Amino acid sequence: MQRAVLPPIPTARRLTVERLSRFEDGEELSALVWRAGPGWRMVSSAVLGGGVGERLWVLNAQVCHGYRRLDPAEHLGEVAAAAGLTGAGVGLMTAADVADHAHAGDGGVDAVVTAGIEVRGWAAAPAAPADPPGTNGSFAPGTINVLATIPAALSDAALVNAVATATEAKVQALVEAGLDCSGTPTDAVCVAARVPRPGEDVHAFAGPRSLWGARLARAVHRAVLAALPGPAAPPAGAGEP
Repeated sequence: MQRAVLPPIPTARRLTVERLSRFEDGEELSALVWRAGPGWRMVSSAVLGGGVGERLWVLNAQVCHGYRRLDPAEHLGEVAAAAGLTGAGVGLMTAADVADHAHAGDGGVDAVVTAGIEVRGWAAAPAAPADPPGTNGSFAPGTINVLATIPAALSDAALVNAVATATEAKVQALVEAGLDCSGTPTDAVCVAARVPRPGEDVHAFAGPRSLWGARLARAVHRAVLAALPGPAAPPAGAGEP
């Protein structure tokens, strides 16, 4: 019987973010930037650069509590331009302090998470009244942003599968931390996979029992636990190989 040969487990960290500072509305705010460069396809729920496509960078920008701008995509574009980011990218927002981000890795997959949990609950909550006209409740001070990289090429369907896997891992971490919630109303995710080379087969699955999906789930799970405020969070990078 021929044994299946798995790809080697890389140990070098591919996801390295830099922290930037800016002054806005009288406050000093931070942002995390991953200058990915060419060769990455990303799937994201982000307000800027969301969907599926090739992207060059990812920005996770802290905004003021009580954020009320009605043009978040344009705002993120301004922050990205000030950071020298050009071309197509992904822009995420949070009212949490992104300086408190956490990183975890598993078998070549990397995850960086920022976690604000002041506003949290269960996804299938009872219907609530809509925001009054003229307000914007989209960026309340409670957002968990997940950025993960997979050093392999995935199909479009597998990219969508990866979003589901990352979300399942996030919820598992929240429950294990003793939090009675599935997340916050404004959580966002971005998963990056390699652009396939000519003639290269792409992975068709990224569920939690697939090769790359399992690694993604473990990395996101550890990063969310490490990013959560309070005594429930283990040290950043805990469990990393």
